[in-house]
Amino acid sequence: MSVLDPRAVGVYVVTSSGLIEGRGHLEVALAAIRGGAGAIQLRAPELTDDELFLLAEVLAPSCAGAHVLCVVNDRVEVAARVGCSAHVGQADHPELGRALLGSTGYLGVSVSDAAEARVAEALGADYLGVTVWATETKPEAQPSGLAGLREIAGASSLPVVGIGGIDPSNAGEVLGAGAAGVAVVSAVGGADDPEAATQELVDAVTRWRGRHR
Repeated sequence: MSVLDPRAVGVYVVTSSGLIEGRGHLEVALAAIRGGAGAIQLRAPELTDDELFLLAEVLAPSCAGAHVLCVVNDRVEVAARVGCSAHVGQADHPELGRALLGSTGYLGVSVSDAAEARVAEALGADYLGVTVWATETKPEAQPSGLAGLREIAGASSLPVVGIGGIDPSNAGEVLGAGAAGVAVVSAVGGADDPEAATQELVDAVTRWRGRHR
């Protein structure tokens, strides 16, 4: 398994239900794909494994057709069944995730410091997720701030995706601290027009990269 190319990340959209009444995971995901997202993560704790499998099975071909990374949050067994990638936290045993995925998908691991980053890399992670600023969509996550993000990015050779409180106005700060891409939940899923919101983030990332080649 080759390490996830940072250029393939850019904007990483995490789905969530309930941000806009009547708007589901698939609607957000498809809008984000149209808007130019490089990765879609299905984070749907309210769904059963079978329900999540059916949703991922519908989404995966759309992601593949657009060359977008399709990721399932936490439930690696579902990701492996569909042939998607997976993202896990520290409590989800990354080493088991790597074994379940084999060489068919990428494994992302959430980390909060440099030590966890080094362990995740040793266990076979392909990229790292770091909470930058506090966020209501995941209040239990401990934010690392830009300084923490910079330290984590410097401690590992893996691409790092920043998440938490990110929008087009501050995406460049996150990239400047060493992130390969930016991940969002409410900035897209809670926007009036999720496709346009994704495109705005993509434009912000593209502009920053253009200035820092």
